[in-house]
Amino acid sequence: MHERNSVANLAGTLRAEVKRYSTGEKLPSSRALVERFRVSPVTVSRALAQLAAEGLVVTRPGSGAFRADPRTAPAPSGDTAWQEVALSADPATEHVPRGVDASGVLVSLAAPPAGVIEFNGGYLHPSLQPERAMGAALARAGRRPGAWGRPPMEGLPELREWFARGIGGPVTAADVLVTAGGQSALTTALRALAPPGAPVLVESPTYPGMLAIARAAGLRPVPVPVDADGVKPALLADAFRASGARVLVCQPLFQNPTGAVLAPERRAEVLRLARAAGAFVVEDDFVRRLVHEDAGPLPPPLAAEDPDGVVVHVGSLTKVTSPSFRVSALAARGPVLERLRAIHVVETFFVPRPLQEAALELVGAPAWPRHLRAVSAELRIRREAMTAALRRDLPALALPHVPSGGYHLWLRLPDGADESALVAAALRTGVALTPGRPYFSAEPPAAHLRLSFAAVAGTAEITEGVRRLRAACADVFTASLFG
Repeated sequence: MHERNSVANLAGTLRAEVKRYSTGEKLPSSRALVERFRVSPVTVSRALAQLAAEGLVVTRPGSGAFRADPRTAPAPSGDTAWQEVALSADPATEHVPRGVDASGVLVSLAAPPAGVIEFNGGYLHPSLQPERAMGAALARAGRRPGAWGRPPMEGLPELREWFARGIGGPVTAADVLVTAGGQSALTTALRALAPPGAPVLVESPTYPGMLAIARAAGLRPVPVPVDADGVKPALLADAFRASGARVLVCQPLFQNPTGAVLAPERRAEVLRLARAAGAFVVEDDFVRRLVHEDAGPLPPPLAAEDPDGVVVHVGSLTKVTSPSFRVSALAARGPVLERLRAIHVVETFFVPRPLQEAALELVGAPAWPRHLRAVSAELRIRREAMTAALRRDLPALALPHVPSGGYHLWLRLPDGADESALVAAALRTGVALTPGRPYFSAEPPAAHLRLSFAAVAGTAEITEGVRRLRAACADVFTASLFG
């Protein structure tokens, strides 16, 4: 974080100074800038690269940096009104909608303004990311023979083998495709398994990004309620029978957003019901590596207990590393694998080989198990800090389940509460929240919030964020509840 601030500060200073130079005039050398501003050569290099990207300077290897030609005034904007006609269509004849609602995804991807506590984040805070290990892995990967060549379309064999060992059971490297993040893998799976217009069973509530994928593909999400033990088998059977669906998407481990773990007695029943319906189960195993220190042994993936090829498994390295480390696995057995492979290749060709090589370097390094242990311990500390703060300062917000994995808590607001008003009030007090409505494919039974404890700097920020949330609640709701 300090390095980023140094780069931004130096770039701002140089941006102001470069205006005093004539076009083509040389700027001070990198060594002179290092000595003058007492920063590292890397900071100088990055600051100059930023100015070059902005078109203010031109860098010439071996010669230095020079003032670029002044920018010419941009051409006047044309009339884009014609696009309204081109982008419109008759919904009755549009099998796959061209418009995509990304609002549910953007809530957790958008960076809040400076000074706002990020309870809406979906990734680890930079202090929890293995930045040094990832940098070292990427550097080693770049020096591997053939690292910049074309990889096998299915992924590097060694990386496919590593993912297969992590899944276990009958899954082998031959059953695995390396994909560019879990979102990409889910998109491929739904495209392969259901035609436009088809129903797809989804947990209720569930991950908004998956709902967006389904709707963008023209699918009809059909909700199946979950409780603290995961999806309810009786209601799942009813949903299969009533809808005729051939796909169920579920998160058996630390479900998003409830944190539920599919109970042992339900696991076999879910597979049995899907098999009887001739349906696939898309298993989104997105946070297996974000288990908390006190969780105990984890159940294996559903794919490890599936001899009949019912499960299409999605697993990813992104959540436990960095939002930019987009390497994941899509695993399936039987004829469906060829369809998944074909769609994956058509959409992306392949995951860049340097990133795959870096993934291999990272998971094979001694720093990897240390990182997993450190994250496991820190997530437990943060979960306990947020839980304690909520119970102390906001007892009126129901916390029905405290998960031992993942990175968030799922809260139910009092009956009649306006979650949109609370989210807006919280942002005014300096804390960003995720509303519950985007997690439901149909009418929600109540108002909810999802609070992340992984994207903040530490426990002090968690305590302060809950204090601000209490102030927002007091501003929006009755004094008897939050006074």
